Amino acid sequence: MKSLTACALVALQFAAPSIAFAEEAVSTDVEAAKDGDAIIVTGTRDTRRTQFDTLAPIDVLSSQAIDGSVSDDLSDSLAQLLPSFNVQRLPAADGLAFVRPATLRGLSPDQTLVLVNGKRYHRSALLGTRGAQAADLATIPNLAIKRVEVLRDGASAQYGSDAIAGVINIILDDQPGMDAFGQYSQYYEGDGASYQTGAQGGVALGDRGSIVFSGEFTKSDATSRTRQRPDAEAFQAAHPELVIPNPVQRWGQPDLRSVRGAINADYAIADAITLYAFGTIADGEGVTDFNWRNPANTGNVYNPSPAFPDFSFTDLYPAGFTPRFGSQYDDYQAVGGIRGAAGDAFTYDLSASTGRSRIDYTMQESLNASLGPDSPTSFYLGRLRQSEFNLNADFVYRLPLGMVEPANIAFGAERRKETYAIYPGDPASYAIGPGAASGLAPNSNGFPGFSPLNAGEWSQTSYAGYLDVELRPIEALTLGAAGRYEDFSDFGDTFNYKLSARLEPVRGIALRATYSTGFRAPTPGQLNAVNTTQGLDTTTLQIFNRGRLSPNDPIAIALGAQPLKPEKSRNLTAGLTFQSSFGLTASIDVYQIELRDRFGQSATFAVPADLPNPQRFTAVTYFTNDFDTRTRGIDLVLGYARDIGPGRADVNLAYNYNQTQVTSGTTAAIGNETQRILFEDRLPKHNATASLGYSVGPFGIQARARYYGAWTDVSGNATGDVFQRFGSIMLFDLSASLALNEHVTLRAGAENIFNTYPDEATNQAVRGLIYSRNAPYDTDGGQYYVRLGITF
Repeated sequence: MKSLTACALVALQFAAPSIAFAEEAVSTDVEAAKDGDAIIVTGTRDTRRTQFDTLAPIDVLSSQAIDGSVSDDLSDSLAQLLPSFNVQRLPAADGLAFVRPATLRGLSPDQTLVLVNGKRYHRSALLGTRGAQAADLATIPNLAIKRVEVLRDGASAQYGSDAIAGVINIILDDQPGMDAFGQYSQYYEGDGASYQTGAQGGVALGDRGSIVFSGEFTKSDATSRTRQRPDAEAFQAAHPELVIPNPVQRWGQPDLRSVRGAINADYAIADAITLYAFGTIADGEGVTDFNWRNPANTGNVYNPSPAFPDFSFTDLYPAGFTPRFGSQYDDYQAVGGIRGAAGDAFTYDLSASTGRSRIDYTMQESLNASLGPDSPTSFYLGRLRQSEFNLNADFVYRLPLGMVEPANIAFGAERRKETYAIYPGDPASYAIGPGAASGLAPNSNGFPGFSPLNAGEWSQTSYAGYLDVELRPIEALTLGAAGRYEDFSDFGDTFNYKLSARLEPVRGIALRATYSTGFRAPTPGQLNAVNTTQGLDTTTLQIFNRGRLSPNDPIAIALGAQPLKPEKSRNLTAGLTFQSSFGLTASIDVYQIELRDRFGQSATFAVPADLPNPQRFTAVTYFTNDFDTRTRGIDLVLGYARDIGPGRADVNLAYNYNQTQVTSGTTAAIGNETQRILFEDRLPKHNATASLGYSVGPFGIQARARYYGAWTDVSGNATGDVFQRFGSIMLFDLSASLALNEHVTLRAGAENIFNTYPDEATNQAVRGLIYSRNAPYDTDGGQYYVRLGITF
């Protein structure tokens, strides 16, 4: 607790003498943010709730705050604004280089529910770290966003599976008008150039509705923070006749291209009947490097084989080779419905939604060593697909009970179907050729293709009903209770509840608390998918194949795997919130999240010789529920906004302390100490942001400081993981804006303005990596940008 207090005091001292720029505030829309009276729609079904009088902590981020980030990825914007939200870069990490894991309160990415306009957003097709299958926020165009509401509290009783850590609700813009922008950015090192452009147009449909279209295009060049590998230098010295690339592989962000769009429309066909529809669409591709294959020590590629007596891959790749991994994706979500009211007391909302994530993988500059001279050098590796279809019926009835306000009684039902599919790649990408018998590696080197043994399609259907009640028996007291029953086709039913209370004994000062149970259901992909990955052991420098098995796989069952069951949680949050008449707002919340049967991966096992191993795994893991954890933390948010002198001043501070402990399971059950360390120390326990600035007339200046505490990295070896502790780091951002006229605004600035880098990753140096690829912040140094915005 001493370190917690010290960090908060340091952040306060940093913020106190400075002024914040209004557009960077963690706030609602500009006018509403001045007094905290903006209506919120997340975590409550009572349309009278504001950010100040909600029963649980909610951050509301304006569109200006989202657009203030250089990145086009919504995950990056949220991570810069919310200390309790973290996102990793993960270069050269298979599909995770493109669909990056984002976490709220240090929990798994798929333990945060994502909504768009209050409707569940579909998951990505990628099963990421420890099998987490979460929504990909990068598929939503930033320009289409009106605001983002982040509920920092468990909400499974209100929304269903996944809402253990909280809920992110993305509200799309519905206002007539036109906006367009162009942005260019580049890192101080001279790489990573990014071009972004977008336009949005909205028109009113008479006085009965509106329709808004948004579109964005982004192209980002790769970055490289790499040294030549020591073994590459030694190989070059031993073979001066060859030209070895320097560096032989690149560690950094991938080459990316993306196109994203959105539509949001509503039309009142009668006074009590409104039709609405909205959706998003995205398409993109990217390429990243994998580990260099050294001819001197990659024996399972370059060793001679009696199957090919007159052939050697030194003829094809005499200087070694670096596989280039490509990802091509398309993604959409579409929602349609009807809503309205029957009198003043009853409202309804009937909707249907469908969403799909589809990812194709390719490999260039590679080979299948077991095929010898018949091996291609380019491969189609296969496809992942996640599709979802939801039906929802939601109703609200305001029942007069003689209290200060009528009771708000919400009830409804949901049917949800998820389908996961894997489609095989080229036969050569998964072939086990004649050279395998003499030790040559099968499959496409770098990332084995999906084989017919991996392929399949699996579905899961659930039905749910809920009741959510909010009462205000007296002026100072608000009470809430919610319950939800849900039945899943694959593992049975579950019931969850939530109790909430808020007491405002003095106007502007309120106490609030919630207690809830929650759950996250295993997805069809987690229940059935098998995946193969390749890695480089940092100790032996040998390539290894690792199979990540489903718990239903015969090998996994033989090694002790059990059927997966839902993760379950108990959430407790208590806080104090303050709102003044002179521009100062504050809140502090403490929380505890107890998770049972937490999802993770087992220890790494060698495949016993007596078991069939048709895919030639050198080691395997499987999904398991064998973890219980307890997460405790504190959220502190301060804001001060008022007119000072000729302009408007803003000061905002947000701080999060988050600690997770494994309470049972890891060591005793399956002997996986690495998993315990990753649960407890892979992310900083202390995070803070402070935004400072001033705007006067057409000119504005903004500054921001971001603090990340110490964290622990792991090498990811085949056996014998190596750990490294990284110290804290503080990054500073600065920008200025100028309204050239009432329609055109120019903004220029830099993120990480002092070009600060973290400690070097000594346990990864043998691979040429300078900074850890698992860092919870950008490790590419300073980045400058210029943005031109047009509004009509």
